[in-house]
Amino acid sequence: MKKRAAIEFSLSWESRFACHNDRFYIEKVDFWRDIFPGSMEHPVAQMGIGQSHTETFGPGELVPPFDSNHMVTVTAAQIDAARGNSTSELEPGRYYPKGYFWKPLGAFPADLTPVRVAGLDDTAVLIDTNHPLARYPLAVKATMHESSTIAAQRGGSLNDIAEVITNGGPGMQAPADDVRFTLCNGAPLAREDETDDLRYYRSPRLVHHLDAAARNRVSSVYGRLLNPRTRVLDLMSSWQSHLPEALHSCQVEGLGLNEQELQANGLLAGYLVHDLNKNPRLPYADNSFDAVICTVSVEYLCRPLEVLSELARVLVAGGLVAFTISERWFPGKQIAGWAELHPFERQGAVLGYLLDQGSFTAIHTESIRGYPRPTDDRYADRLAYSDPLYFLWAECAK
Repeated sequence: MKKRAAIEFSLSWESRFACHNDRFYIEKVDFWRDIFPGSMEHPVAQMGIGQSHTETFGPGELVPPFDSNHMVTVTAAQIDAARGNSTSELEPGRYYPKGYFWKPLGAFPADLTPVRVAGLDDTAVLIDTNHPLARYPLAVKATMHESSTIAAQRGGSLNDIAEVITNGGPGMQAPADDVRFTLCNGAPLAREDETDDLRYYRSPRLVHHLDAAARNRVSSVYGRLLNPRTRVLDLMSSWQSHLPEALHSCQVEGLGLNEQELQANGLLAGYLVHDLNKNPRLPYADNSFDAVICTVSVEYLCRPLEVLSELARVLVAGGLVAFTISERWFPGKQIAGWAELHPFERQGAVLGYLLDQGSFTAIHTESIRGYPRPTDDRYADRLAYSDPLYFLWAECAK
Protein backbone atom coordinates (compact mmCIF):
# COMPACT_ATOMS: atom_id res chain seq x y z
CA MET A 1 0.00 0.00 0.00
CA LYS A 2 1.17 3.53 -0.81
CA LYS A 3 0.46 6.75 1.04
CA ARG A 4 -1.50 9.75 -0.12
CA ALA A 5 -1.33 12.89 1.96
CA ALA A 6 -2.40 16.52 2.26
CA ILE A 7 0.77 18.52 2.87
CA GLU A 8 1.59 22.19 3.17
CA PHE A 9 4.96 23.06 1.64
CA SER A 10 6.54 26.24 2.93
CA LEU A 11 9.23 27.91 0.81
CA SER A 12 11.44 30.23 2.87
CA TRP A 13 14.07 32.57 1.47
CA GLU A 14 15.64 35.97 2.06
CA SER A 15 16.15 38.89 -0.27
CA ARG A 16 18.22 41.98 0.49
CA PHE A 17 15.03 43.73 1.56
CA ALA A 18 12.94 41.20 3.49
CA CYS A 19 12.40 37.66 4.72
CA HIS A 20 9.93 35.71 2.62
CA ASN A 21 7.76 32.66 3.19
CA ASP A 22 5.52 31.21 0.48
CA ARG A 23 3.14 28.46 1.59
CA PHE A 24 1.44 26.10 -0.85
CA TYR A 25 -1.02 23.39 0.13
CA ILE A 26 -1.21 20.24 -1.98
CA GLU A 27 -4.32 18.28 -1.12
CA LYS A 28 -3.35 15.00 -2.80
CA VAL A 29 0.35 14.21 -2.63
CA ASP A 30 0.90 10.77 -4.10
CA PHE A 31 4.01 9.04 -2.73
CA TRP A 32 3.90 6.52 -5.57
CA ARG A 33 3.97 9.00 -8.43
CA ASP A 34 5.03 12.47 -7.29
CA ILE A 35 8.61 13.75 -7.36
CA PHE A 36 9.82 15.27 -4.07
CA PRO A 37 12.54 17.93 -3.72
CA GLY A 38 15.95 16.60 -2.66
CA SER A 39 15.73 13.65 -0.31
CA MET A 40 12.43 14.69 1.28
CA GLU A 41 10.29 11.77 0.15
CA HIS A 42 11.28 9.17 2.76
CA PRO A 43 11.28 11.41 5.89
CA VAL A 44 8.02 13.07 4.80
CA ALA A 45 6.41 9.66 4.24
CA GLN A 46 7.24 8.75 7.85
CA MET A 47 5.66 11.87 9.37
CA GLY A 48 2.54 11.87 11.48
CA ILE A 49 -0.20 14.49 11.44
CA GLY A 50 1.20 17.87 12.47
CA GLN A 51 4.83 16.85 12.05
CA SER A 52 7.25 18.71 9.77
CA HIS A 53 10.47 18.11 7.88
CA THR A 54 12.76 20.79 6.39
CA GLU A 55 15.54 20.65 3.81
CA THR A 56 17.66 23.46 2.38
CA PHE A 57 18.76 23.99 -1.21
CA GLY A 58 21.39 26.20 -2.76
CA PRO A 59 20.68 28.75 -5.50
CA GLY A 60 19.64 27.00 -8.68
CA GLU A 61 18.96 23.61 -7.11
CA LEU A 62 15.14 23.81 -7.06
CA VAL A 63 14.79 26.18 -10.02
CA PRO A 64 17.08 26.70 -13.02
CA PRO A 65 20.25 28.54 -11.93
CA PHE A 66 20.80 32.15 -12.85
CA ASP A 67 22.36 32.43 -16.30
CA SER A 68 23.61 35.75 -17.67
CA ASN A 69 22.74 34.46 -21.15
CA HIS A 70 19.11 34.68 -20.07
CA MET A 71 19.44 38.48 -19.93
CA VAL A 72 18.13 39.28 -23.40
CA THR A 73 18.29 42.64 -25.16
CA VAL A 74 15.32 43.31 -27.41
CA THR A 75 15.25 46.32 -29.71
CA ALA A 76 12.26 48.59 -29.76
CA ALA A 77 11.66 47.60 -33.36
CA GLN A 78 11.26 43.99 -32.28
CA ILE A 79 8.40 44.76 -29.90
CA ASP A 80 5.28 43.35 -31.47
CA ALA A 81 3.48 46.44 -32.78
CA ALA A 82 0.55 44.33 -33.95
CA ARG A 83 -0.43 43.77 -30.30
CA GLY A 84 -0.14 47.44 -29.49
CA ASN A 85 2.98 47.01 -27.37
CA SER A 86 5.66 49.67 -27.23
CA THR A 87 8.65 50.44 -25.07
CA SER A 88 6.86 53.54 -23.73
CA GLU A 89 4.31 51.27 -21.99
CA LEU A 90 6.97 49.27 -20.14
CA GLU A 91 8.16 50.04 -16.61
CA PRO A 92 11.63 49.12 -15.37
CA GLY A 93 11.58 46.46 -12.65
CA ARG A 94 8.13 45.13 -13.57
CA TYR A 95 7.29 41.62 -14.68
CA TYR A 96 5.36 40.89 -17.85
CA PRO A 97 4.10 37.65 -19.41
CA LYS A 98 6.70 36.17 -21.72
CA GLY A 99 4.04 36.19 -24.42
CA TYR A 100 4.20 39.99 -24.39
CA PHE A 101 7.58 39.62 -26.14
CA TRP A 102 6.73 36.39 -27.90
CA LYS A 103 8.39 37.11 -31.24
CA PRO A 104 11.84 38.27 -30.08
CA LEU A 105 11.92 35.68 -27.28
CA GLY A 106 10.74 32.84 -29.51
CA ALA A 107 7.77 32.12 -27.27
CA PHE A 108 4.02 31.80 -27.84
CA PRO A 109 1.58 34.72 -27.44
CA ALA A 110 -0.24 32.86 -24.66
CA ASP A 111 2.94 32.16 -22.63
CA LEU A 112 2.30 33.57 -19.11
CA THR A 113 5.79 32.82 -17.75
CA PRO A 114 6.89 36.03 -15.97
CA VAL A 115 9.94 37.87 -17.29
CA ARG A 116 11.31 41.10 -15.82
CA VAL A 117 12.18 44.34 -17.55
CA ALA A 118 15.67 44.92 -16.15
CA GLY A 119 16.28 48.11 -18.10
CA LEU A 120 15.07 50.12 -21.07
CA ASP A 121 15.62 53.20 -23.14
CA ASP A 122 14.13 54.57 -26.34
CA THR A 123 15.85 51.96 -28.48
CA ALA A 124 16.04 48.72 -26.50
CA VAL A 125 14.70 46.68 -23.59
CA LEU A 126 16.81 44.41 -21.37
CA ILE A 127 14.67 41.42 -20.37
CA ASP A 128 15.61 39.06 -17.54
CA THR A 129 14.14 35.65 -18.39
CA ASN A 130 15.67 33.89 -15.36
CA HIS A 131 13.36 32.38 -12.75
CA PRO A 132 12.55 35.00 -10.06
CA LEU A 133 14.08 32.67 -7.42
CA ALA A 134 17.19 31.78 -9.42
CA ARG A 135 19.63 33.68 -7.16
CA TYR A 136 18.32 32.62 -3.75
CA PRO A 137 19.05 29.74 -1.36
CA LEU A 138 15.72 28.11 -0.51
CA ALA A 139 14.40 26.13 2.46
CA VAL A 140 11.44 23.81 1.98
CA LYS A 141 9.37 22.74 4.99
CA ALA A 142 6.72 20.03 4.60
CA THR A 143 3.97 19.85 7.23
CA MET A 144 1.62 16.86 7.27
CA HIS A 145 -2.08 17.75 7.47
CA GLU A 146 -3.75 14.45 6.53
CA SER A 147 -2.61 11.03 5.33
CA SER A 148 -4.17 7.81 4.08
CA THR A 149 -3.15 4.63 2.30
CA ILE A 150 -4.15 3.72 -1.23
CA ALA A 151 -3.59 0.76 -3.49
CA ALA A 152 -0.61 0.98 -5.82
CA GLN A 153 -1.56 2.57 -9.13
CA ARG A 154 -0.42 2.58 -12.71
CA GLY A 155 -0.50 5.58 -14.98
CA GLY A 156 -2.04 8.89 -13.97
CA SER A 157 -0.52 12.33 -13.56
CA LEU A 158 2.77 13.15 -11.88
CA ASN A 159 3.54 16.25 -9.83
CA ASP A 160 7.03 17.68 -9.57
CA ILE A 161 6.56 19.27 -6.15
CA ALA A 162 9.53 21.63 -6.49
CA GLU A 163 7.98 22.98 -9.68
CA VAL A 164 4.52 23.29 -8.13
CA ILE A 165 5.70 25.33 -5.14
CA THR A 166 8.17 27.58 -6.97
CA ASN A 167 6.04 28.47 -9.99
CA GLY A 168 3.20 30.95 -10.10
CA GLY A 169 4.93 33.97 -8.65
CA PRO A 170 7.22 33.36 -5.64
CA GLY A 171 10.24 35.61 -6.02
CA MET A 172 8.36 38.36 -7.84
CA GLN A 173 7.60 40.19 -4.58
CA ALA A 174 11.28 40.93 -3.93
CA PRO A 175 12.64 44.09 -5.56
CA ALA A 176 15.63 43.44 -7.79
CA ASP A 177 18.93 44.96 -6.73
CA ASP A 178 19.56 46.67 -10.06
CA VAL A 179 16.20 48.34 -10.72
CA ARG A 180 13.24 48.58 -8.34
CA PHE A 181 9.68 49.07 -9.55
CA THR A 182 7.58 51.47 -7.49
CA LEU A 183 4.01 52.72 -7.77
CA CYS A 184 4.85 55.91 -5.89
CA ASN A 185 5.81 59.01 -7.83
CA GLY A 186 5.42 61.69 -5.18
CA ALA A 187 1.87 62.59 -6.24
CA PRO A 188 -1.40 60.98 -5.08
CA LEU A 189 -2.09 57.80 -7.01
CA ALA A 190 -4.99 57.96 -9.44
CA ARG A 191 -8.00 55.65 -9.64
CA GLU A 192 -10.43 54.76 -12.39
CA ASP A 193 -13.35 55.83 -10.20
CA GLU A 194 -12.60 59.13 -8.47
CA THR A 195 -16.07 59.34 -6.90
CA ASP A 196 -15.92 60.85 -3.40
CA ASP A 197 -15.13 57.92 -1.10
CA LEU A 198 -17.53 58.92 1.66
CA ARG A 199 -20.31 59.05 -0.91
CA TYR A 200 -19.28 55.77 -2.53
CA TYR A 201 -19.22 53.97 0.83
CA ARG A 202 -22.28 55.66 2.32
CA SER A 203 -24.33 52.43 2.08
CA PRO A 204 -23.11 49.67 4.42
CA ARG A 205 -21.72 46.52 2.82
CA LEU A 206 -22.03 43.87 5.51
CA VAL A 207 -20.54 41.18 3.28
CA HIS A 208 -17.43 39.02 3.44
CA HIS A 209 -14.58 39.86 1.10
CA LEU A 210 -12.85 36.49 1.61
CA ASP A 211 -14.15 32.94 1.84
CA ALA A 212 -14.48 31.39 5.31
CA ALA A 213 -11.28 29.32 5.06
CA ALA A 214 -9.25 32.35 3.98
CA ARG A 215 -10.72 34.44 6.81
CA ASN A 216 -9.63 31.78 9.29
CA ARG A 217 -6.10 31.87 7.90
CA VAL A 218 -6.00 35.67 8.20
CA SER A 219 -7.00 35.29 11.85
CA SER A 220 -4.32 32.64 12.33
CA VAL A 221 -1.57 34.89 10.93
CA TYR A 222 -2.70 37.84 13.06
CA GLY A 223 -2.72 35.46 16.03
CA ARG A 224 0.95 34.73 15.38
CA LEU A 225 1.95 38.35 14.95
CA LEU A 226 -0.01 40.20 17.64
CA ASN A 227 0.00 39.99 21.41
CA PRO A 228 -3.07 39.89 23.67
CA ARG A 229 -4.09 42.97 25.66
CA THR A 230 -2.35 45.41 23.34
CA ARG A 231 -3.59 48.51 21.54
CA VAL A 232 -4.47 47.77 17.91
CA LEU A 233 -5.59 50.11 15.15
CA ASP A 234 -7.73 48.40 12.52
CA LEU A 235 -6.99 50.68 9.57
CA MET A 236 -9.65 50.96 6.85
CA SER A 237 -11.84 48.86 9.09
CA SER A 238 -15.28 47.43 8.48
CA TRP A 239 -17.71 45.17 10.34
CA GLN A 240 -15.06 42.53 11.07
CA SER A 241 -11.48 42.85 12.33
CA HIS A 242 -10.38 39.25 11.59
CA LEU A 243 -8.74 38.78 15.00
CA PRO A 244 -8.80 35.34 16.62
CA GLU A 245 -10.50 34.78 19.95
CA ALA A 246 -7.12 34.79 21.72
CA LEU A 247 -6.77 38.48 20.76
CA HIS A 248 -10.22 39.63 21.86
CA SER A 249 -8.54 41.12 24.94
CA CYS A 250 -6.86 43.73 22.72
CA GLN A 251 -8.15 47.27 22.74
CA VAL A 252 -9.04 47.71 19.07
CA GLU A 253 -9.82 51.06 17.49
CA GLY A 254 -11.35 51.12 14.03
CA LEU A 255 -10.90 53.74 11.35
CA GLY A 256 -13.09 53.36 8.28
CA LEU A 257 -15.55 55.00 5.90
CA ASN A 258 -18.96 53.64 6.91
CA GLU A 259 -20.33 54.24 10.39
CA GLN A 260 -22.90 51.43 10.26
CA GLU A 261 -20.21 48.90 9.37
CA LEU A 262 -18.01 50.12 12.20
CA GLN A 263 -20.93 50.03 14.66
CA ALA A 264 -21.54 46.40 13.69
CA ASN A 265 -17.96 45.42 14.57
CA GLY A 266 -18.23 43.96 18.07
CA LEU A 267 -14.44 43.97 18.61
CA LEU A 268 -14.03 47.72 18.38
CA ALA A 269 -13.60 49.65 21.60
CA GLY A 270 -14.04 52.82 19.55
CA TYR A 271 -14.13 53.98 15.94
CA LEU A 272 -13.77 57.01 13.71
CA VAL A 273 -15.08 57.70 10.22
CA HIS A 274 -12.17 59.20 8.30
CA ASP A 275 -11.19 59.46 4.61
CA LEU A 276 -7.46 58.79 4.32
CA ASN A 277 -7.39 59.71 0.65
CA LYS A 278 -8.60 63.22 1.46
CA ASN A 279 -6.63 63.58 4.67
CA PRO A 280 -3.88 61.04 5.45
CA ARG A 281 -3.33 62.64 8.88
CA LEU A 282 -4.49 60.13 11.51
CA PRO A 283 -6.62 61.60 14.32
CA TYR A 284 -4.59 59.90 17.06
CA ALA A 285 -1.78 60.99 19.36
CA ASP A 286 1.83 59.90 18.93
CA ASN A 287 2.64 56.38 20.20
CA SER A 288 -1.05 55.48 20.58
CA PHE A 289 -0.83 51.90 19.27
CA ASP A 290 1.26 48.76 19.57
CA ALA A 291 0.10 47.42 16.21
CA VAL A 292 -1.77 48.41 13.07
CA ILE A 293 -3.57 45.94 10.81
CA CYS A 294 -5.00 46.64 7.37
CA THR A 295 -6.98 43.80 5.81
CA VAL A 296 -7.68 43.64 2.05
CA SER A 297 -7.82 47.43 1.73
CA VAL A 298 -4.33 48.76 0.97
CA GLU A 299 -5.12 48.82 -2.77
CA TYR A 300 -7.49 51.77 -2.16
CA LEU A 301 -4.83 54.09 -0.72
CA CYS A 302 -3.97 57.00 -3.01
CA ARG A 303 -1.35 58.47 -0.64
CA PRO A 304 0.32 55.38 0.83
CA LEU A 305 3.62 57.00 1.85
CA GLU A 306 1.86 59.76 3.77
CA VAL A 307 -0.32 57.18 5.51
CA LEU A 308 2.73 55.07 6.38
CA SER A 309 4.42 58.13 7.86
CA GLU A 310 1.35 58.62 10.02
CA LEU A 311 1.42 54.95 11.05
CA ALA A 312 5.03 55.39 12.13
CA ARG A 313 3.96 58.38 14.21
CA VAL A 314 1.08 56.68 16.04
CA LEU A 315 2.95 53.39 16.60
CA VAL A 316 5.29 52.85 19.52
CA ALA A 317 8.93 52.06 18.76
CA GLY A 318 9.05 48.45 17.66
CA GLY A 319 5.32 48.46 16.96
CA LEU A 320 3.98 46.25 14.18
CA VAL A 321 2.21 47.13 10.95
CA ALA A 322 0.60 44.25 9.05
CA PHE A 323 -1.11 44.25 5.66
CA THR A 324 -3.23 41.49 4.11
CA ILE A 325 -3.84 41.45 0.35
CA SER A 326 -6.01 39.17 -1.73
CA GLU A 327 -7.36 39.21 -5.28
CA ARG A 328 -10.76 40.88 -4.85
CA TRP A 329 -11.64 44.57 -4.54
CA PHE A 330 -14.33 47.07 -5.47
CA PRO A 331 -13.74 47.60 -9.20
CA GLY A 332 -12.60 51.09 -10.06
CA LYS A 333 -11.76 52.16 -6.51
CA GLN A 334 -8.36 50.46 -6.53
CA ILE A 335 -5.36 52.54 -7.53
CA ALA A 336 -4.58 52.70 -11.24
CA GLY A 337 -2.46 49.80 -12.45
CA TRP A 338 -3.19 47.57 -9.45
CA ALA A 339 -5.35 45.16 -11.44
CA GLU A 340 -2.65 44.78 -14.11
CA LEU A 341 0.00 43.70 -11.61
CA HIS A 342 0.69 40.03 -10.95
CA PRO A 343 -0.60 39.11 -7.45
CA PHE A 344 2.96 38.70 -6.15
CA GLU A 345 3.85 42.06 -7.70
CA ARG A 346 1.05 43.65 -5.69
CA GLN A 347 2.71 42.27 -2.58
CA GLY A 348 5.97 43.68 -3.92
CA ALA A 349 4.35 47.06 -4.51
CA VAL A 350 3.37 47.32 -0.83
CA LEU A 351 6.87 46.18 0.11
CA GLY A 352 8.03 49.08 -2.06
CA TYR A 353 5.82 51.44 -0.04
CA LEU A 354 7.57 50.33 3.15
CA LEU A 355 11.00 50.78 1.58
CA ASP A 356 10.15 54.15 0.05
CA GLN A 357 8.73 55.54 3.29
CA GLY A 358 11.76 54.37 5.27
CA SER A 359 10.45 54.12 8.85
CA PHE A 360 10.02 50.34 8.94
CA THR A 361 12.44 47.48 9.36
CA ALA A 362 12.44 43.69 9.83
CA ILE A 363 10.09 43.34 6.85
CA HIS A 364 8.47 39.96 6.18
CA THR A 365 6.22 38.69 3.42
CA GLU A 366 4.12 35.54 3.40
CA SER A 367 1.76 34.00 0.88
CA ILE A 368 -0.76 31.19 1.29
CA ARG A 369 -2.17 29.40 -1.76
CA GLY A 370 -3.63 26.08 -2.84
CA TYR A 371 -6.09 25.38 -0.03
CA PRO A 372 -9.50 24.07 -1.15
CA ARG A 373 -12.45 26.44 -1.17
CA PRO A 374 -15.18 25.52 1.35
CA THR A 375 -17.84 23.42 -0.33
CA ASP A 376 -20.62 25.69 0.96
CA ASP A 377 -18.99 28.85 -0.42
CA ARG A 378 -21.05 30.76 -2.98
CA TYR A 379 -18.24 30.44 -5.54
CA ALA A 380 -17.45 26.78 -4.89
CA ASP A 381 -18.91 25.70 -8.23
CA ARG A 382 -16.59 28.10 -10.08
CA LEU A 383 -13.44 28.34 -7.95
CA ALA A 384 -11.67 25.24 -6.67
CA TYR A 385 -9.26 27.06 -4.38
CA SER A 386 -9.70 29.28 -1.36
CA ASP A 387 -8.86 32.95 -1.87
CA PRO A 388 -5.07 33.32 -2.02
CA LEU A 389 -3.54 35.54 0.64
CA TYR A 390 -0.48 37.78 0.59
CA PHE A 391 0.79 39.28 3.86
CA LEU A 392 3.41 41.87 4.74
CA TRP A 393 4.48 42.99 8.19
CA ALA A 394 7.25 45.15 9.58
CA GLU A 395 8.42 46.85 12.75
CA CYS A 396 8.38 50.60 13.32
CA ALA A 397 11.98 51.76 13.72
CA LYS A 398 12.08 54.97 15.72
